[in-house]
Amino acid sequence: MKIRIMYIEYKGEGLTGEARIGRVKFSKTMKSLHYDGKLFKSLKGAGFKSNYYDSETGEEYWISGCRKDGADRLYNERTPIFIDEDVQEEYWTEIRNMPQFVGRLRRN
Repeated sequence: MKIRIMYIEYKGEGLTGEARIGRVKFSKTMKSLHYDGKLFKSLKGAGFKSNYYDSETGEEYWISGCRKDGADRLYNERTPIFIDEDVQEEYWTEIRNMPQFVGRLRRN
């Protein structure tokens, strides 16, 4: 399984939802992924502002690689993005190249 730090945004209530940065595990086929005990399957291009759905609830999500400039939200909203504790050091040092922020578990 491929493991990667990704941006995960819930889209069940509209265009903008709660967002996180976390470590996901891809299936061998790369068509599904696991995060936080959930299985997400690809919408195969059929989603509106979403690309995966929770296989248990059907709720839609936007899941993508983290951007180096931090502009992960689709419309660049100023709402918080939470960073899982187990990835925050790697996120701030290797992805964002901002080691001075190591320890922050939230960003706007």
